[in-house]
Amino acid sequence: MQALSDGIRYCFESLDDARRRRGAAMDYLGYGPHESPYQAVLTTAGARLRRYDRPARASAQGAERVAVIVPAPIKRPYIWDMAPECSVVQRLLRQGMQTYLIEWTDPQGDENRYGLDEYGDALIGQCLDAIDAAHPDQEIFLLSHSLGGIFAAIHAALHPKRLAGLVLIEAPLHFEEATGSFGPLVAFGPPADKVTRVFNRVPGSVLNLASVVASPSTFNMERYADFVASLGSPQSIRSHLLVERWTLDEAPMSGRLFEQVVERLYRENAFMRGSLAVNGELLSPQRIRTPLLSVYDPHSVIIPPASVIAFHEASGTANKRLLAYDGDTGIGLAHVGALVGKNAHSRLWPQIHAWIDEVCGTRTATL
Repeated sequence: MQALSDGIRYCFESLDDARRRRGAAMDYLGYGPHESPYQAVLTTAGARLRRYDRPARASAQGAERVAVIVPAPIKRPYIWDMAPECSVVQRLLRQGMQTYLIEWTDPQGDENRYGLDEYGDALIGQCLDAIDAAHPDQEIFLLSHSLGGIFAAIHAALHPKRLAGLVLIEAPLHFEEATGSFGPLVAFGPPADKVTRVFNRVPGSVLNLASVVASPSTFNMERYADFVASLGSPQSIRSHLLVERWTLDEAPMSGRLFEQVVERLYRENAFMRGSLAVNGELLSPQRIRTPLLSVYDPHSVIIPPASVIAFHEASGTANKRLLAYDGDTGIGLAHVGALVGKNAHSRLWPQIHAWIDEVCGTRTATL
């Protein structure tokens, strides 16, 4: 049995290595990330906090506002800042917001036992402590995508008074009938602890394979269709290839986090049902009392609209807004289009910024 486990582990580690080599080749061709300059202002076990400096000519409109980006843990975070022409980080900076990003570092040793207690509460909390020390009394907004939205929502539920607002972009928070294409894989797949018996930390290639098996159309056919549709536009084909490069940058997930995501969230739907325990507190959508903006893709099969909308509607805040993102060409994967797509930057993000303005105006008026 040990020999079989070693063989499986070697196979997936080799796949990760092969994908890294493909990524290096794409870097050589000019499709690597072109990230904005940043400083690491906090490094702790499991996370690193990046701070991006506002340009001198940035608008002073958002000078009292701080954006903290919470990315998903299974890929590198530069999808938020892939290139200047499709960078959410640059958009936030141009709006005058002091911008931070929580970079999840690869789990090592004891960090392989980090779960939702750490990712949803302690690590974000340490980062916000550092931000509070640098920017006392400023308005803090958490912006998140995909599984990062689970962490952000957990933190907002635990610490509602700490945040001015919460932005969830295609974050899967309601499951069961809203599980989407991952439903059959979760329903008929092995218990998560059988996977973690083989891997202390779950390799990125395992997660990538699970995604392809769950929705081959999304992760294969639609990508090829997007490539063909992008051929007529240099901008679209470039952004498509930048996303393709990003897909090769897998990040391993701690074994404990993998178990909790699969069992507590996907299989048990514990957050939506109000039975998710994080650091001794039971969480439910009603615990979200922070102003909330949720973005969904009406056409998504991996994060169906119901997975976003049901949680949004059940949240306990009276100040909430729901926005639809209708897609783009040149995004490779539809699931990341809201971060990198041309239509997303011209239509969706101006609405998000306007909502932030409204929230800050409302808060000022009530103080």
